[in-house]
Amino acid sequence: MTPEPLITVEGLRVAFPAPGGPVTAVHDIGFTLAAGECLAIVGESGSGKTVTARSLLGLAGPTATVTAERLELAGTDLRTLSEREWQRVRGGRIGLVLQDALVSLDPLRRVGHEVAEALRNHRPGPRRALWDSAVALLEDVGLSEAPRRARQYSHQLSGGQRQRALIASALAAGPEVLIADEPTTALDVTVQARILDLLAARKRAGTAVLLISHDLAVVARLADRVAVVHDGRIVEQGPTGAVLRSPAHPYTRRLLAAVPTAGTRGHRLAGPARPENAAAAEGGPGPKEAAGGCHYAPLCPVASGECRAERPAPVGVGPGHTARCLRLDAPWKPSPAVHRAPAAAAGTPVLEASGLFKSFRTTGRGRHTAVRDVSFVLHEGETLGVVGESGSGKTTVARIAMGLLEPDAGGVRLLGEPWSGRPETARRERRRWIQLVQQDPLGSFDPRWTVRQIVGEALPAQDRRRRAAELLDLVGLDPALLERRPLELSGGQRQRVAIARALAPGPRILVCDEPVSALDVSVQAQILDLFGDLRERLGLALLFISHDLGVVNHLSDRVLVMRDGEVVESGPVDEVLHRPAHAYTRSLLTALPRAEDAWNPPAAPAPTTPTSDGPRADGVPSHPMNGTSLV
Repeated sequence: MTPEPLITVEGLRVAFPAPGGPVTAVHDIGFTLAAGECLAIVGESGSGKTVTARSLLGLAGPTATVTAERLELAGTDLRTLSEREWQRVRGGRIGLVLQDALVSLDPLRRVGHEVAEALRNHRPGPRRALWDSAVALLEDVGLSEAPRRARQYSHQLSGGQRQRALIASALAAGPEVLIADEPTTALDVTVQARILDLLAARKRAGTAVLLISHDLAVVARLADRVAVVHDGRIVEQGPTGAVLRSPAHPYTRRLLAAVPTAGTRGHRLAGPARPENAAAAEGGPGPKEAAGGCHYAPLCPVASGECRAERPAPVGVGPGHTARCLRLDAPWKPSPAVHRAPAAAAGTPVLEASGLFKSFRTTGRGRHTAVRDVSFVLHEGETLGVVGESGSGKTTVARIAMGLLEPDAGGVRLLGEPWSGRPETARRERRRWIQLVQQDPLGSFDPRWTVRQIVGEALPAQDRRRRAAELLDLVGLDPALLERRPLELSGGQRQRVAIARALAPGPRILVCDEPVSALDVSVQAQILDLFGDLRERLGLALLFISHDLGVVNHLSDRVLVMRDGEVVESGPVDEVLHRPAHAYTRSLLTALPRAEDAWNPPAAPAPTTPTSDGPRADGVPSHPMNGTSLV
């Protein structure tokens, strides 16, 4: 028997005021969520995932207009709640884990008090008991030295540690429903595995989980059902295995094709930002949908004229599996392979590190050794990946390579000449050869500056605007964006501006510190394609730091594996990530979310026409993983 749903949503619409009239962010969304079940909502940034989830908490925003035919929590009509009643629901019955832990945690309060507050509001008790419970929750989510961490402030924790503290706060009151909005984005693979195990345990205990994630492997591991959202509409919904094994909608297929793995090396992950389609070639309307037509048609590679004239209704493609598309029988053509030759190991060394040591003072008179005897060589046109858990020393190595930190011992050579241990006046002229692409471009930009000022800062005054426009074109941005400010750009656009800024001085080396970790799968694919293109066209060498082993496997030629400040294994990426010699490397690979069961379609299915009550087999090619692990 089907369990009674805890959450029931029908006909949900959310609109926001705008100068040209209300903008609808969520269109007619409906789903159910039962106790002990996980529903994943996936889609690109701006597709309406987070607005949908926040509507279940009455937090869509003060200017939002939320309407629904049904919006219920275990029989309680959420549309009728007063603010006082909402306060009892938030945290007590529905917990929320946000993506940006640094903003979500109070910087003036100790982490233990932050977790204990949720207990005090919904499960009051003696102060000491609340504190002990908060420490236990921090231990449950994998925070090492939990008693000490509970006394620290959020700025004293790493990004992964802050995210775990936020998850502990959301779970504190034992809510019936947990909304997890990108809960593992900032976490390395081993900590991610612990968080997923924790969420899975809560699910088995009866907690309903609404998961929002751009990581399809995380979705495959945790979710029972998947709803794929585009432009505020659910375009495909069904059991996780069915949706990921046999994607029906062109948008779902595009998302799956964009996942980076070893099998995608040499392939473009993303098509053009606004691909041409058959209807557009026939002179049909542009990006705006025609009245009554399919909203995805302007971006769909298989759209036809009927797609612009008729809005598709959900079509059954299997048990519990539906999709809104008129062209489910159209063959899918993945992006063509781009055969990039791997960098030659015998090429010219452009960055050499030898015996690097770096320690930092801790509380009292102690010192923490962050980097211990690290050596590597980066060759011209090569990508060297650096992987490891949070706190393994990856970013410290990057800062030493950039000349932003001086090593306690050892040294770095840039283009054959000494780089570390020299005064800044001697390095200033050579800084243009090595540039940094950071994880958070919004935090590194002056919010008052325009894109022209940000990129032009590194250009000579003569003909600065023309050169800035050329750099935007090089990274795939319209030069019309030159007069916009960072807050007026999307996350992917900001990352492209950051890359353009790094390219402005004409570097030979880019140091990339988690440059795609906060991006959704489609935008990530575009940025990874851009890095590959730049390496091919400009001969750039990349020192690429990432906790995503799939990204490293897709892009890198060689890889360093770091643990506790040391390089425990290094070599060609195929050798290290597929035939690891060190136990720690094997543990990283073991901790990866595995999606073999979800991504392993039957061989050579025969094309059929979808029906309203039967499965389909339309010859959709297997996912790029093709039954392998994420790396």
